[in-house]
Amino acid sequence: MLGLSASELALRLRRRDIGAEELVRASLQRIGAVNATFNAFTAVFADEAIAAARVADAALKAGGDTGPMLGLPISIKDFTPTKGQLTTRGSRTLADNIGAFDPAIVRRLKAAGAIVVAKTTTPEFAHSGFTKSPLWGVTRNPWDPSRSPGGSSGGAAVSVVTRAVALAEGTDMGGSVRIPAALSGCVGLKPSKGRIPIEITATVFDHISHFGPLARSVADAALFLRVTEGPDELDIQSQINPTPLPDILSPDVRGLRLAASPDLGIYNVAPPVARNFQRSLDALREAGAHVEEVDLGWQAAHVSDWVDYWAVFLAAQCGHLLDRDRALLDPDFATLLDHGLKLDAVTIERGAIRRTEQWQKLARVFATHDALLCPTMARQAPAATDRDADFEAPDASGRLNGLDMTAIFNNVAACPAIAVPNWSAGDGLPTSVQIVGRRFDDPTVLRVAACLEHHAGWPQWPPLTA
Repeated sequence: MLGLSASELALRLRRRDIGAEELVRASLQRIGAVNATFNAFTAVFADEAIAAARVADAALKAGGDTGPMLGLPISIKDFTPTKGQLTTRGSRTLADNIGAFDPAIVRRLKAAGAIVVAKTTTPEFAHSGFTKSPLWGVTRNPWDPSRSPGGSSGGAAVSVVTRAVALAEGTDMGGSVRIPAALSGCVGLKPSKGRIPIEITATVFDHISHFGPLARSVADAALFLRVTEGPDELDIQSQINPTPLPDILSPDVRGLRLAASPDLGIYNVAPPVARNFQRSLDALREAGAHVEEVDLGWQAAHVSDWVDYWAVFLAAQCGHLLDRDRALLDPDFATLLDHGLKLDAVTIERGAIRRTEQWQKLARVFATHDALLCPTMARQAPAATDRDADFEAPDASGRLNGLDMTAIFNNVAACPAIAVPNWSAGDGLPTSVQIVGRRFDDPTVLRVAACLEHHAGWPQWPPLTA
C-alpha cells in the first residue's frame, strides 16, 4: 500500500478501498521503522494525525465532494512553520521553537485533505546541499546509508523514497528540492517563481525562493502543484493567473523542440550521469521530440553570482547569530554568513548584471525551443559526511567540479525546473535529468517529465525491511 503513488492512494481512499486511519497508521509505523537508519524526521505528530484521519474517514463515508488529497499522509520540511508544532530550521538556536502560523502552502494542503504526519530534516537554515546539522545530525540516503540524500530538503526526499509518506513539501532556493530528488531517486519540482506563494522568509522581494514537492511520480508533483498554486497577498510575487495545468498529464512530446546541454558548458559531469543523460535524450527522440544540443555560452561566474547572493540573503536574516550564538552554529553555515557580511552592494549588483546576460543567452535558446534539458547533478550521491566545500574548486581548465547543476537556474527563477530520475548507473544509485522551461511554463516541463518517466522505467525503490 505505501509503495503506491499519491494519486493512486487518493483514488483508493475515495473508493474506500482503504481507510485514511489505516493509511496514516501504516505511515507512522514506517516512520518508526526507518528513522533510526536514515534520520529523515525531526518530529512526528501521531495523535494529531490519527485524529485527522478519523475525520477524513467520516467524510469519505458520508460521500459527496472530498478534497483531492483527503486522507493522504504528507510531511512538511522543518524549515517551514506549522502552527503549534516544533519548527527548528535545523538549528540549535531554534531547538525549542514552536511554529506560530500555517503559511499558505500548509493551509492549502490541509484544506485539500492532506494529513501532516511529521516534519523532515534540513541542514541549518536550509543552507546546504547536504542534510546534516548540529541539532539533528546526519541524514542518509535510502539506497546507501553511507551516502548523502542531498539537501536541503533531504529529509523530505527520504520520507518519500522510503514510502513513509505519500508526498513531501520542500523549499528550493538553489536546488534544495531538485538536489535531494536527484540523489535519492524521486521527482522534485521547482515551480516557476511565485506559482506557489512563499511568505516564510524575512523578505518576499528575493528572486530565488520557491516551495515545491518531492514526489514518487510526475503526476503526484502535478497534484501537489494544483492544490497549492495561486496568489496570496502576503507574497507580492505570487502569480495571479498561473498557466493552467491539464487535468491529466500527457506524455506526448511529438513536435516539441527541446534543447539539451550535457554539461551547461562549465561542469565536469561523471561518465555514468553523462551516459544516462544521453539515454534520456534518445528516449525523447524516439517519442517524437526534436532534440538538439546547444551551447548556452554560460560561465562559471554565474554560479558564483548565485553563491554570493545566497550568502547575502542568509546573512541579512541570520547574520546576528554570529555574535550571539556562533558556538552553536554549523561551522560551514557560519563561514557562509561571514562571506555574506563581507560582500558590498556594488558586487551584488554586478552579479545582477551578469545574471541579466545569463538570462539573455537562455532567452535566445527559448526563442526556438520549448524546454532545455541537462543533468540535475554532475555526479551521483556523495558520502554523507562530505561538505559543499569539497565540490567548489575548479579543475586546471576552469571547469567546475561541482555537485549540483541546479542553483544556476535560480538566477532565472521565473523558469520552472523539474528533476526526474532516469536510470541507475549499475551501482544501485540513481541519476537524474533536469528539465527547465520557459518563463512560467510549468505545464510543458511536466509534460516532458511525464514522457521521460514513462520511457525510463522509473520509479524504482530501495529494498526496505520495514
